[in-house]
Amino acid sequence: MSLPRIVLVEPNGPLNVGSIARVMKNFGLHELVLVNPQCSITSRPAQIMASHAKEVLKNSQQVSSLEEALKDCSRVIATTMRARKQSTGLETPEQVFPWILESPEPTAIMFGPEDRGLSNEDLGWAQRWICIPASTEYPTLNLAQTVGICCYELFQLLKESEYDQSDEKNALSTDNKDWEPLADVAQFNAFLEDFSALLLRAGFLYPHTANDRMNKIRRLLFRSQPSLNEVAMLRGIVSQLEWALNNPEKTETADVIR
Repeated sequence: MSLPRIVLVEPNGPLNVGSIARVMKNFGLHELVLVNPQCSITSRPAQIMASHAKEVLKNSQQVSSLEEALKDCSRVIATTMRARKQSTGLETPEQVFPWILESPEPTAIMFGPEDRGLSNEDLGWAQRWICIPASTEYPTLNLAQTVGICCYELFQLLKESEYDQSDEKNALSTDNKDWEPLADVAQFNAFLEDFSALLLRAGFLYPHTANDRMNKIRRLLFRSQPSLNEVAMLRGIVSQLEWALNNPEKTETADVIR
């Protein structure tokens, strides 16, 4: 079992980032990734708010895209305050966090910018979406508060279940015949690039709408959580279809033989 990384997309408040580092350390989380941050984590406000968790800031990663932030993750949760067209329904942390803690592979929880939250495109990188229930009078939570609640809920689950990380790792090891490693984001994206090129060539996609349609296909397939072997099989299908398009005469001969 590995604890999820906290991924902040374009955070713009150094006070929030410092507070998040502190609450992460409070509840035993240490991996912080900032996607295109709009503030400095070395600024005095961030350092003051981090207090004794300055090493969380120091060891954090700064990347330019969500793809880079999630490249080795097999399970991803996104936080949002409202339902989106592509979501299958919002869930609570209590419903989703046991699922992310079951994974023996890297996982992540994504949080959006303070002023607008995650975009629809950002949400497409997650398999599940959570919303923290709050009063209808004022349901909008501060970014650091949202991360703090999530860290607390994760900590409580670990404590209540009396997880022992070494035992859990052994129980979920690859020696288990029923366990297959899931494809991570980078492997999944490599397949999608090949698949997109094939669909463009076949006429299913058009250049001016390809990105939008591929985002929908990405969300559909990503939610199915394909294993590494399953993605390899999908890439094999794409490769064979490309060969058939390039060799129509050989395909016709093969049909006659069959």
